[in-house]
Amino acid sequence: WQVWDLVGRLGGQLRVLPGAVIGWDMSAALALGDALGVPPAVAAELVPVIEAVMVAKLNEQMERPNG
Repeated sequence: WQVWDLVGRLGGQLRVLPGAVIGWDMSAALALGDALGVPPAVAAELVPVIEAVMVAKLNEQMERPNG
């Protein structure tokens, strides 16, 4: 649940290019996780996996005509 809470707070930490989301600012994500008490090893293992799904889904959504 701690990682899910962390991920929910990362909306403002997106790295984007014109027309595409490329991921979260991982330094900020890990720093925020540390501040929230998420064990660093857990955040380092799980956040990138969740990030990959988030990036795929957001980019897929942006490609739709009604985005």
